[in-house]
Amino acid sequence: MSTSRLPAVFLGHGSPMNTLEHNRFTQAWRSFGAGLPEVRAVLAVSAHWYTNATMVTAMERPRTIHDFFGFPDELFAVEYPAPGSPEVAAEVVEAAEPTWVGLDQDGWGLDHGTWSVLVHVLPDASVPVVQLSINALEPLEHHLALARRLAPLRDRGVLVLASGNVVHNLRRLDWSAPEQGSDWARRFDEAARDVVVDDPGDVLRLREHPDFALAAPTPDHFVPLLYLAALAAEDGTAPEVLVDGYAYGGLSMTSYVLPA
Repeated sequence: MSTSRLPAVFLGHGSPMNTLEHNRFTQAWRSFGAGLPEVRAVLAVSAHWYTNATMVTAMERPRTIHDFFGFPDELFAVEYPAPGSPEVAAEVVEAAEPTWVGLDQDGWGLDHGTWSVLVHVLPDASVPVVQLSINALEPLEHHLALARRLAPLRDRGVLVLASGNVVHNLRRLDWSAPEQGSDWARRFDEAARDVVVDDPGDVLRLREHPDFALAAPTPDHFVPLLYLAALAAEDGTAPEVLVDGYAYGGLSMTSYVLPA
């Protein structure tokens, strides 16, 4: 298989229901996937594997994890049977040094932050997928440094896919506004765009934004954006907005692509 450089992408995944829906966000993800060159493997960084260690899935057949509740049975029936890749997992371990990365043989799999977007990006589920955990014990600076060290994987045919939300505040959702963003959500999302596109290496200055506490009340959905920003800073290439928009007042659906 060829190993040409691949883009990196941050996808604002929003609700798990985007798995089943056909909207402008899922269409953008499908169009992105359709335009990809040959992909050797996917390295996914999902907001939903937020744990107390740095791990990478290393099983041959990762399970599809339905890590949510209160959704229709149809969503729980979704399977994304992509193979794993112990070989690529070992490459992640090597690239991450001196950060220790453990090999997860059977504890995790692919959570919905990964498969809810991959069902659109790579719908035939034939490309191997490994998932990297977000170590909740480490500061944001750690994740920027780790992401920079992962950059060479892109030259080995690995698509780095970060999945979270620039704005993610479930306590501030407004169910009467399915396609709208609150004023504070829009302010932070626009500030994030300015930084990510123009100066991704300075992405942590977003912590000083007056709406940061509302936009990212917990770090889990914000940290994946750091992986895209760090790869852009390492590459010296500006990310591009793939699609943008809002959901229920408190979610940003903005997605970015870092070209190859």
